Amino acid sequence: MKKNAIIFGDSYSTFDGYIPHGYDSYYPDSGTGVTQVCETWWSLLCEKADLNLVLNDSWSGSTVGYTSYDGYDSSRTSSFIFRLRRLIADGFFTENEIDTVFVFGGTNDSWSGAPLGEEIYENWSDSDFYNVLPACAYFLHLLKETLPQAKIYCLINTDLKPEIDACMKTACEKYGLTPVTFDQIDKISGHPTVQGMNDIKNGVLTKMK
Repeated sequence: MKKNAIIFGDSYSTFDGYIPHGYDSYYPDSGTGVTQVCETWWSLLCEKADLNLVLNDSWSGSTVGYTSYDGYDSSRTSSFIFRLRRLIADGFFTENEIDTVFVFGGTNDSWSGAPLGEEIYENWSDSDFYNVLPACAYFLHLLKETLPQAKIYCLINTDLKPEIDACMKTACEKYGLTPVTFDQIDKISGHPTVQGMNDIKNGVLTKMK
């Protein structure tokens, strides 16, 4: 029986027509050579792991936390935290039984120059989420709290700021999530190529097995 999956992601996980209406997309192509949805890491993975992708909640350029590029406040638009909270409020998780979660974020938090802040793993205030480290920890905590029985995989990109990399790994350990790290992801302009998509798929599959 297929397991139901959801993705929370940024540009790496987008594809026109496969993400919610109004979300920004990066793929297909954009100079990467990825022209078909079957070439995306998540489509390849769903086929290999026999997953039913219920929702691909991925928004190109999105940050986990509330501070986006040029200091833009994404607390009520594209941030991972806002998108998860909105799904909770809309009853998505009561209407859909989700077994498997893939989180692939932090890249834009790393690229945008958003303030890192301090690592906080409990007792957050909303103002903390304008800083990357407490935002990442809180998002992963909220996911685990919302879906305590689901298997949650946190995909950690190559070339992140070391503080973000370390925080994600620590949060995974604290909340019982599975970190997925990669030796290499083939990229053009910072985004996965066809080979890079396979690199991601293979990394996740290895952890799932």
